[in-house]
Amino acid sequence: MGARVRVPVCVHVRMRARETGLYEMKTLVIAEKPSVAQDIVRALTPIAGKFEKHEDHFESETYVVTSAVGHLVEIQAPEKFDVKRGKWSFAHLPVIPPYFDLKPVDKTKTRLNAVVKQAKRKDVNALINACDAGREGELIFRLIEQYAGTQKAGQTIPLGKPVQRLWLQSMTPQAIRDGFDKLRSNQQMQGLADAARSRSEADWLVGINGTRAMTAFNSRDGGFFLTTVGRVQTPTLAVVVVREEQIRQFISRDYWEVHAQFDAAAGTYPGKWFNTAWKKDAEDAEKKADRVWTAAEAQAIVQAVKGAKASVRRKPLCRPSKAPKPASQKRPSPPLRPAPSCLT
Repeated sequence: MGARVRVPVCVHVRMRARETGLYEMKTLVIAEKPSVAQDIVRALTPIAGKFEKHEDHFESETYVVTSAVGHLVEIQAPEKFDVKRGKWSFAHLPVIPPYFDLKPVDKTKTRLNAVVKQAKRKDVNALINACDAGREGELIFRLIEQYAGTQKAGQTIPLGKPVQRLWLQSMTPQAIRDGFDKLRSNQQMQGLADAARSRSEADWLVGINGTRAMTAFNSRDGGFFLTTVGRVQTPTLAVVVVREEQIRQFISRDYWEVHAQFDAAAGTYPGKWFNTAWKKDAEDAEKKADRVWTAAEAQAIVQAVKGAKASVRRKPLCRPSKAPKPASQKRPSPPLRPAPSCLT
């Protein structure tokens, strides 16, 4: 008579799950970059069990952890509203599409496909946004989630899986575990998500309309002279150009400083002359209190003080007085204490 082999209950349940087509449901965690995904895995291992490393993700009995590499998806105008390069003219401006389509960032398309594959798994029933805590991290996740939806009859059907937000201010293992204990709801993050989308779409609108307008202007006499414009790019470039012009127009000039050694009872110390009546010159930034612009003037200062006795005076440091507030804006005063208006 053969011995009976007892199968552990957990193993039996897994076997039945495979036989019946059921799955042990898991939560997908999407970080913004691979290093953060690794930190999350290390922090969760003591409470979620061992993670198995795969090519593009880590997986345990309850979690699948993967990551983007920054932005994987970007917005674009729908094909039917887009004006091709040869038709760039003021007659076709402004370009304001009624909605935006999504397209993969070319250099990270493989990574996007890997993340979307995990999001669409039948055994994944929830998502956790673990991208960086901020507006840009929120946008990165939201665009991936939207792109992962099913395309049908020209419309995107959402994944329909619940989303929670992991909000981290520290990357220590304990801080990460605390963050998982205090996950935020998708509704709590809706305001930040709206701000992120608004900024992204505003950047696109400024860039596309500004670029096409400037290109059309510079190409008005024939040819095609691409002139790019951007919300951040253009003012930054303007700052660089202004500074470059200042450098090119700079004319070097000789100036003098008067330095002296002072003998005192405690020893010697260096000092430098400066003009106590000096005021900033808005027309000439090179003029400063300690600069003398002629050799004769500098020599006159030297002759006036050379070998002479010096004295030290203490100058009162006065705090500027504040205008009294209207009676309606006054707050109850704290207990009075002596407070001199000038420090000596």
